[in-house]
Amino acid sequence: MILRSFSRRAVLGAAGVLSFLPGLVLASPATDFVASFGDKISQILNSGQSLQRKRQEILPLLKANVDIPAIGRYCLGRYWRMATPEQQATYLKLFDHVLVHGVMAQIGNYQNISLRITESVPSPVGDKVSVEISRKNQPNVMMTVVVDGHPPKIIDLYGEGASMRLTQRSDYLAFMARHNGNVQALLDALHQQVMRNMGP
Repeated sequence: MILRSFSRRAVLGAAGVLSFLPGLVLASPATDFVASFGDKISQILNSGQSLQRKRQEILPLLKANVDIPAIGRYCLGRYWRMATPEQQATYLKLFDHVLVHGVMAQIGNYQNISLRITESVPSPVGDKVSVEISRKNQPNVMMTVVVDGHPPKIIDLYGEGASMRLTQRSDYLAFMARHNGNVQALLDALHQQVMRNMGP
């Protein structure tokens, strides 16, 4: 399946915005942002609210703190410049749905979560904030949140040694290569995926 809906990466993505325990690294705008965002998300996920209510409360936090348009443009690569303005707008709308749906589909798997910031390192693409994810009766998971911009936003997640946006970019570019660079073909495929996500 060429359009992954961020399925495996979305699991890590949902975990990457949870509860952070302070104290192991020096404070910085990136670590402060990750800690604040994670605390808000964790309060929702660890609450006794219904799954539907949790999704309703998390959605605006994702929209405000994850740079979805920037991730979408990156994933389309050079084909972003080949798309018409109308195609670009349609693509970003569809991409937004695919990414958000992938994260939202995993929310029910996360409760009683805690994370610990272990490192923050500047890089050419943004500050890489490493975190350790703890869940009850499950092995800890290490991941990295990439933060950039003013105000800061999440632009990538690394889990199991792989970059979410780089993995998706590879899938999209492979799809485009198979379809002779036809942007509309990708839009049609994304639209079909959105319709499947929405159900009957």
